[in-house]
Amino acid sequence: MLKTVKLKNQDEILLVLGIQDSKLRALEKEMRVECFIKYNAQGEGAELTIKGTNSRVDKALAKIQKDLALSAQKKPLSLLKDVKPFADNILFRPEHARPIEARTENQKKYIEAVFANDLVISIGPAGTGKTFLACACALRALELGLVQRVIVTRPIVEAGEKLGFLPGDIEEKVDPYLRPIYDAFYDMLGAERFRAMKYNNVLEIVPLAYMRGRTLENAFIILDEAQNTLPAQMKMFLTRMGLHSKMVVNGDLTQIDLPPKQQSGLVQIQKILKNVSGAAFCPMEAQDIVRHPLVKDILAAYTKWEKKHPEK
Repeated sequence: MLKTVKLKNQDEILLVLGIQDSKLRALEKEMRVECFIKYNAQGEGAELTIKGTNSRVDKALAKIQKDLALSAQKKPLSLLKDVKPFADNILFRPEHARPIEARTENQKKYIEAVFANDLVISIGPAGTGKTFLACACALRALELGLVQRVIVTRPIVEAGEKLGFLPGDIEEKVDPYLRPIYDAFYDMLGAERFRAMKYNNVLEIVPLAYMRGRTLENAFIILDEAQNTLPAQMKMFLTRMGLHSKMVVNGDLTQIDLPPKQQSGLVQIQKILKNVSGAAFCPMEAQDIVRHPLVKDILAAYTKWEKKHPEK
């Protein structure tokens, strides 16, 4: 027996298929049916075909239709603060990698703060998982239906060296600066799903300069390397937030690459937003570093040396 259901847009496709088709594969296993997806060549929708015995196909179809009906009645993000972001400490389950979870107490507090607040600012050293966990939180929010798209941005600032002229179009020019974000999503989504989400504008990775003038609604927005924003840039970014959106700001104050005498916007907002309701600060410490164990010792050595030689 074959039955089909039409999925009108990318939101419905993601709701039924899940990240990397994980929900669809689970449905096939649970209902013991086969599912085939055919994307519309002329539009953003798709047609899902379910194959199996009559009773199993009917049950699978009923489950999909129920999910679609509940999604249509979805509450605004501000009313969904009681949604549990993860179970058994698992934040997100990539198809071809180990589950993503908090590995330190501060990382757990960071994840909980992201789902409990509209704006989260995390400041801490390199290697503490700020960017990676923010990307995982964004995908989890997308999977839960809390947001419709993910937008990640960072300022384009060279880290202590001049690269000179870079060939190619604008995307090729800024690609080296955005590569760490690409890597994080690539690891979690895989190549095919990553490209599909980018193509359909469900996932957008852009330089900070391209954020001016936009209002971002129903979105999970991440600002990475925020220590390299100027105060005016930080204000511009924060005021992009639209209805039913979340923002996460990550940075490391020990790696500011701005020219001398220019203040970091991340330093300034610690004072400006400290008493603003809905904004949460989640510091990370050296003990939260989850890279090679030597990284902690390297940072500790640099900190000790800088205290002894402040003029350097």
